[in-house]
Amino acid sequence: MIKFIQYGCGKMSGYTTQYAKECGMELVGAVDINPKVVGTTFYGVTVTHANDFEQLIKKTNPDIVVVETMSLLSDVKDALLTCAANGVNAITTCEEAFYPEVSNPVLTREIDTLAKENNCTITGSGYQDAFWGNLITTLAGATHGIKKIKGSSSYNVEDYGIALAEVHGAGLPKEEFEQKIASADKISAEERQELINTGKYTPSYMWNVVPWIADKMHLHLTSMTQKCIPLMHEEDIHSTTLEMTIPKGNATGMSAVVTGLTEEGITIEAECIGKVYAPGEVDTNDWTVIGEPETRFVVTEPDTVKLTCATIVNRIPDVIKAEAGFVPTSRMGELKTVR
Repeated sequence: MIKFIQYGCGKMSGYTTQYAKECGMELVGAVDINPKVVGTTFYGVTVTHANDFEQLIKKTNPDIVVVETMSLLSDVKDALLTCAANGVNAITTCEEAFYPEVSNPVLTREIDTLAKENNCTITGSGYQDAFWGNLITTLAGATHGIKKIKGSSSYNVEDYGIALAEVHGAGLPKEEFEQKIASADKISAEERQELINTGKYTPSYMWNVVPWIADKMHLHLTSMTQKCIPLMHEEDIHSTTLEMTIPKGNATGMSAVVTGLTEEGITIEAECIGKVYAPGEVDTNDWTVIGEPETRFVVTEPDTVKLTCATIVNRIPDVIKAEAGFVPTSRMGELKTVR
């Protein structure tokens, strides 16, 4: 039986914990920082404050920790470093952790070194592992003479909590969006690399997906660019996550397009659209592999939240079996259902 600790007891963790328990895994601890949650019961265990996380690890001796909190590697740094220092495997839904060496290499190397020293594996996974990763590379494997891979995916930031909504600039006036979000794209490649080297770059989700695809396909990236565009609604729209009504003209979220060029001549262009949905809007996932033949696949109304949580659970055995270090799932083989 695999024993796990759930780190973060928010919107998505309930699905993850339920799926893991249904697969025969044992929840031995839960962690959060919210004073309204700490001390309450979560799926039969008492929620521990993050300050006591290391003590919980030593007390319960888990096989893996599932970290479901924030979107940036720096936000989950303490949790992952604590796992690595104690020789405990960890998997996180942190989007930057999907392939973090291209956006925060110093912190990635720090976690990687500590994990190798203590013989455990750290990785990032979730919806993108299947729907922005393995599905695309499998389709590419049925294509000759690929020239370009192009994809677009949309999701409702309301489904993931306030941290994700804020990363997408939801609620910001256009001028503030340009200053806080889009300004990171209006710099030279050298300036961007300096931000990356110092851990101050804020990547869109596709910034970490494009190199994952390249790694899985054994392609060699020569450059990447990113462009973030604010999205607005023609009327005021209420956000329950932000607890505000977003005025007409303010950003409801953003579109981020990342373009990667490779030595092999294949271009990878990926767009993610994250925003507060208006009535009638639904999640989409639309990818095209341009080659011989050209193939397009569209997933209509994917249940992004539940698919994320199921993917995390199904990756747990792969993480436990993987080599030590910070290892992207591009090097763990195909996703398989846990039985």
